[in-house]
Amino acid sequence: MEREVAAHREDDEPLTPAGRFFLQPEMNQVINCAIGMKNPIDIEALKDAIKDSLMLQHPRFRSVLVRDKQGREHWRQTQLDLDNHVFLREIGSEENDDDETVVNDYLADLAVSSPMSTDKPLWELNVVRARKCCVLRIHHALGDGISLMSLFIACCRKADRPDQMATIPNNSSSSSILRREGEKIGIGGRLRWIWRMWLRLMMAAWFTLVYAMEFLLRCLWVKDEKTAISGGDGVELWPRKIATAKFSIDDMKAVKRALVNATINDVLFGVISSGLSRYLDLKTSKKPREGIQISGLSMVNIRKQPGLQEMSKLVKSKSGSRWGNQFGFMILPVYYHREVNDPLQYVKRAKAMIDKKKLSLEAHFSYKIAALVMSLLGPKVAIYLNHRIVCNTTFTISNVLGPQEEIMIAGNPINYIRVNTAALTHAITMHMVSYAGRAEMQILVAKDIIPDPKVLAKCFEDALLEMKDAAATSTAVQEGKDS
Repeated sequence: MEREVAAHREDDEPLTPAGRFFLQPEMNQVINCAIGMKNPIDIEALKDAIKDSLMLQHPRFRSVLVRDKQGREHWRQTQLDLDNHVFLREIGSEENDDDETVVNDYLADLAVSSPMSTDKPLWELNVVRARKCCVLRIHHALGDGISLMSLFIACCRKADRPDQMATIPNNSSSSSILRREGEKIGIGGRLRWIWRMWLRLMMAAWFTLVYAMEFLLRCLWVKDEKTAISGGDGVELWPRKIATAKFSIDDMKAVKRALVNATINDVLFGVISSGLSRYLDLKTSKKPREGIQISGLSMVNIRKQPGLQEMSKLVKSKSGSRWGNQFGFMILPVYYHREVNDPLQYVKRAKAMIDKKKLSLEAHFSYKIAALVMSLLGPKVAIYLNHRIVCNTTFTISNVLGPQEEIMIAGNPINYIRVNTAALTHAITMHMVSYAGRAEMQILVAKDIIPDPKVLAKCFEDALLEMKDAAATSTAVQEGKDS
């Protein structure tokens, strides 16, 4: 329970609607981030690094949740005792179990059985020294994936140059690219550019209307057909398993280059579409209907600047790159297909669908609607609508850009970064993080529905390899024609 206080203090900061939403008992989302280390972990050195880090300079990580007599929630800064936040854990009793399996089993248990106490700031670090792993647990009310990854990188240093801070990857926004294109062309070209922008605006308005209506209908009664991977009401309480799907960024880029203007996200969603079709073929005696829609909820950053953010921008309240939970949802459908001759067709379909979604303001609409419902109708109505849309779809997917170089913390190089969250009513939730040329996706499943998530992970990995081979063949054929 939150602390009830007699009076509001001037330095108290009210929770945002998103923060209040994630703290409701029915939601209570915690982000669990496994950080694998190269060398044995020195806990005292790790504590010293945390004490001097930007993380503890941020007020959210030094504040407790309180509630005044009117029932309004606030953040209140407090004295921080690291001993209440950094713990040594012993997990895994079988010596023969590999580290990945043991850590994933631990994360799966945390996803359903370990809410965070509100008697202290809402984060903790569990050190699993025997497995050279730290599990950083942060309540979702403190921030989203973009905020937290940006902060994490700002707390680390380059592995090959310990005297330098880790680099925040830089993304160029599509709007700035379009603006530069408009500056380069002459008068005739500029008129054509204006026409394209007007047409783009009309398409954006149309797709926003269509997808906003679809989103509202999903909140009410429209739902996916039942398949062998469907979740539902109450599934969030079922025991979980986790498997890790591992991808090479170079392989994803090879597939991306085979298609005009494709992105890594297009490739990822093509891999998911192909992988789910493969799994359903392997694990169901009665095959689903050809072309059946399997819908996912994708979390989308709605800040003006895409990608990771500089911490100086995140902490400014008036910045377009604000700290906190600045994301909306898109409903992204994939389709089951038994036989596809060209694996790149999965990526082509994904790209065609995602291009339309990116033109719309669906993610912004979902964010504004959620904030409006929280403010006007209260958390119970917001939780109910969120529960409905999760029950009416099949899976959750997120993709966060991580460090592009090897980094270290407390002088210890990091081997991997893997993320998952508390369980939802979906039977499958997938969270991918890229790091130093690799991408690893944590697949959290309800084990009574999907008892073998390692098979599902293998389906995704094989799908990408098949696409890479198809991309190489396509490129070779095209080069032969050009010559």
